[in-house]
Amino acid sequence: MAALSAGGENVRRKAVQMVRAILGNPNVKVLPQTRDSFLKGMEFYEERPDKSYSLADCVSMNAMRAESLTEILTHDHHFAQEGFHVLITDD
Repeated sequence: MAALSAGGENVRRKAVQMVRAILGNPNVKVLPQTRDSFLKGMEFYEERPDKSYSLADCVSMNAMRAESLTEILTHDHHFAQEGFHVLITDD
């Protein structure tokens, strides 16, 4: 939703509808953001000073590892740098 936040009222409304649909899907597991996951994300962020990972990237990578996930629906090359299989490529 952050990427769509400047898209105007219609885009924001559609983004909310999309997220609500995802949250209502019984095949989707949504992990809570907790103080612990935030702190672990910050530790990972701190451990990678040579990278331009965002804190959101670091929290997401930690969550993916905890859930044994290897594929991600993104075009963010940072995940590939950490060994994840990025599903959206420019190829």
